[in-house]
Amino acid sequence: MGLLPELQRLLHRHADQTVLPSVVVKASETVTEPMPAVADPVFALIAQGAKRAICGDTVYDYKAGEYLVVSVELPVTAHVSEAPYVALGLRLEPALIAGLLLETAGDRGQADTPGIAVSAASEELLDPVVRLIRLLDRPADIPVLGAAIEREIVWRLITGAQGAMVRQIGLADSRLAQISRAIRWIRQNYADPFRVEDASRVAGMSVTSFHRHFRAVTTMTPIQYQKQIRLQEARARLIAEPHDVAGVGHAVGYGSPSQFSREYRRMFGAPPGADAARLHGMPRTDPVGV
Repeated sequence: MGLLPELQRLLHRHADQTVLPSVVVKASETVTEPMPAVADPVFALIAQGAKRAICGDTVYDYKAGEYLVVSVELPVTAHVSEAPYVALGLRLEPALIAGLLLETAGDRGQADTPGIAVSAASEELLDPVVRLIRLLDRPADIPVLGAAIEREIVWRLITGAQGAMVRQIGLADSRLAQISRAIRWIRQNYADPFRVEDASRVAGMSVTSFHRHFRAVTTMTPIQYQKQIRLQEARARLIAEPHDVAGVGHAVGYGSPSQFSREYRRMFGAPPGADAARLHGMPRTDPVGV
């Protein structure tokens, strides 16, 4: 049996289980509704089916035998596009990546890598992933072997097709780390008026440099990023409270109800009230990565 068919069989059997705190298995028997969320740094490997993720104006399609890496917190709209679907997700921890780089004298070169990318999974990467999921059949082995296999998976990512991106996650002095600090600040202050000078100061960059590197990582400008965060937060609130459109718009930073409605419709394809009514009570799926 090849590695990918075995992984598919294992993941189906252990769907919706957590292997380690940083590793989850997800499955869906049907295609799902496109849903927005903010993606954390993650490695997501599909064993069966396909998924589509949209970040800014860029579409990422990834299918069985392919994986997606997200290196920074990004607003993404994603859905299962082909089912049945089963995938594994592993949260990418900066400390683990940094430790591996220190142990191996890994490349610390700066690079303007994108914040999201798709690649084909090599046999060298599939092998430790399969061994990790096999542990679910021998749960007593997980505390002893799980962390070591997780390190091996991350090492295969560091040395693989998206290695430059993954390495940047672990470097505290990388440009990705600087942009990540600004992104966290924008997310914390998304409802406030935006000044690029404040965000660039948090990143420790000049305004010109900040604009250039922010766009290289996120595929959008800082103000576009803030707008997507605002609108995603508005949609999440409206799903819970579909009748308070004006209040939600004000809460996420819109002083003008007409501007809120216009920008919401442009992003989600329907006015806030109509979209919220359609989605209210609909089962939520994990939209990002896995």
